[in-house]
Amino acid sequence: MNPDRTFWGALTRRRVLQLAGATTLAGFAPAVPARAASRPIKVGYVTPTTGPLAPLAEADDYVLKAVRETLKDGVANPAGKVSVEVLVKDSQSNPNRAAEVAGELILQNNIDLMVVGATPENSNPVCDQCELNGVPCISTTTPWQPWFFGRGGDPAKGFDWTYHYFWGLEDIIEVFTSIWNQVPTNKVVGLFLANDGDGNAWGDAKLGLPPALTKMGFTVIDPGRFQPFQADYSAQIAAYKKANVEIVAGVPTPPDFKNFWTQARQQGFHPKAVTMGKAISFPTTMDALGEVGDGLTQELWWTPTAPFKSSLTGITAAELAKGYEEALHREWNGSIGYVHSMFEVAADVIKRAKDPTDKASLRDAIIATDLKTIAGPVAWTGKPVKNVCRMPLVGGQWVKGEKYRYELIVVANTLAPEIPVARKPIAIPY
Repeated sequence: MNPDRTFWGALTRRRVLQLAGATTLAGFAPAVPARAASRPIKVGYVTPTTGPLAPLAEADDYVLKAVRETLKDGVANPAGKVSVEVLVKDSQSNPNRAAEVAGELILQNNIDLMVVGATPENSNPVCDQCELNGVPCISTTTPWQPWFFGRGGDPAKGFDWTYHYFWGLEDIIEVFTSIWNQVPTNKVVGLFLANDGDGNAWGDAKLGLPPALTKMGFTVIDPGRFQPFQADYSAQIAAYKKANVEIVAGVPTPPDFKNFWTQARQQGFHPKAVTMGKAISFPTTMDALGEVGDGLTQELWWTPTAPFKSSLTGITAAELAKGYEEALHREWNGSIGYVHSMFEVAADVIKRAKDPTDKASLRDAIIATDLKTIAGPVAWTGKPVKNVCRMPLVGGQWVKGEKYRYELIVVANTLAPEIPVARKPIAIPY
């Protein structure tokens, strides 16, 4: 991961390296010949299988297995059955690598459609390659502002080939503050933000958290950006203690948060609320914290209690999570629904495209999407910008569980009242 990459600086267009031996995850071998297309439709998927963002890819194998089984007979396009092949590449959690393998998928594997997610460091360089090469792309699991503005997006023009669905910083602000307003604090917020795509977007002086939180009556303490994977956070902790910070908010990687939170506890810093994006979104990262994870809060992307079901398989959110847990003997996580939904949207686009072998036809089908997915409804209506669809978001809190060490429950739902609240949030117990 490049620690010097900033929110406003889109990745430089790279000359794609001509490497052989692409890693391919088997495509959907249809039981009947395709009639609508003379060849399989190739869908590329760039994901951080390894590296610090690997928790975001935990659901990949499980979801892809189910999707392959569902689509083994192809997709029913009006012109006939269309077989689909999925090519998967590991970005290694590195934006340069993500751009490189996206280029391989486009120029060597000749994909027709790309899907991608897993933070700006993974999604942005892939989308840049698609935009540069005229390949339709569906992306998610990146707040829309760092995805759009971080790539140099102009709201008056938008992008031609890349379309995104997820929530934005306005949703984060509403969810975070709806949690904090239920916990008695002095409303002093310390920002814990790295010098990366997410951190610079969240801390932006005009479009990020500081102006919005200040307007809402919070005092914001921003000690500046730390370098990803630095070892010592004493300076940040000292600044928070000096300002009597009782709320900490940020969007670090899991290793950075673990180091920070361990040092904070050791140095006697005991905020009442710690609300983190990305860092604590997965049970594996919570388990790594040991006994100091109880009471941490976060934005909750997707939950088994959401009243959504798959357009592809018909299963409910609860059934998807249950199947994942039973198959892998592992607690559900918020990325499962979104990984599944990417392939829902991709299959729907192939199904509706006038000519699924034509990239412009696939792009036009993306624009016309109006689909109820297991992550919520997806439709590009031009708001907030041409290429972005905002998705439902709630607030969650990690509490000590019965089946697992920690369980994630819904504690705030002002943006998505259709998703039920389990209880009110509590201050972190020490």
